Amino acid sequence: MPDTRLQGTLVVVVGPSGAGKDSVIGYARERLADRSDILFVRRIVTREATAEAEDHDSLSETAFDEARLTGRFAVSWRANGLSYALPRSSMDHVDRGGTAIANGSRGAIDDIRAAFANVIVVGLTARPEIIAARLSARGRETAEEIGRRVERGLKLGAYGEDITIDNSTELRTPGEALVSIITGRLSLAS
Repeated sequence: MPDTRLQGTLVVVVGPSGAGKDSVIGYARERLADRSDILFVRRIVTREATAEAEDHDSLSETAFDEARLTGRFAVSWRANGLSYALPRSSMDHVDRGGTAIANGSRGAIDDIRAAFANVIVVGLTARPEIIAARLSARGRETAEEIGRRVERGLKLGAYGEDITIDNSTELRTPGEALVSIITGRLSLAS
């Protein structure tokens, strides 16, 4: 029987751009694909979906504002010039006792905690040179913009995370750490 200590919980993964949130969440999604009590949330973003970007649902700013005003989101926020939201269905899943995993934003932690009764915030980090290399490989920003993002991430540091995972190593290590958090096998005291 699966450990149910975390049922009724939103596990939100935050960290600077380039920390590898999508990769680590994707690893956990594959490992836990057979668990119907676990929902991997598709964010809604006001950015066109592309192969290089996270797997998300896209809305125009106008459609996003309308959806927000009509209660289709559990929580929404702005970051890096875009609007982001977690769909209402994620809250419904948690309210029914399930565990939901979402890619969040450090600046939205307070709003996320206000929207969901039981939240675990996982901060994902990586060494600055690794983050810079990952951002460069995306090809969306100049070297100067990447430098500013890395510097901003270092200045922000930890911001309300309950547990931190270093994603400077092979994907399996941070991926298994996230799986352990989701399934309740990793103590938040670590």
